[in-house]
Amino acid sequence: MPVRIPAARPSEYAAFGFAGVVGFAPFYMMLPGAEERIASQTVKWAPRWERNVSYFASPAAKVAQRVEPRVGRTVQRLDDRLPLERVAKGVDRQIKFGIVKANKYTRTTPAATTTTPPVAQL
Repeated sequence: MPVRIPAARPSEYAAFGFAGVVGFAPFYMMLPGAEERIASQTVKWAPRWERNVSYFASPAAKVAQRVEPRVGRTVQRLDDRLPLERVAKGVDRQIKFGIVKANKYTRTTPAATTTTPPVAQL
């Protein structure tokens, strides 16, 4: 019995299209004259994009103002519940223990511990 693959949804088409554009963008930029083409398209489309963004800017700001207190409280509650200080102290203790252990096993010769002034080079 053959495997039946379902038809792609519009969101899948959009995802594959976006992946193709992003994947081939570096190759497009390597073509001669790509900068000029992109500059001309930017000059053409930038004013339209700026006009259209104004439709979404104020509603997005209102949503952000409405959501911000709840997100702030949730982050604060989460921060209070996490044992971050205890974890930081444990990591600090492990690092110090590792340094002490490493120093214990390194050999120092008497010649290496004496400091001699460097010779000035002319």
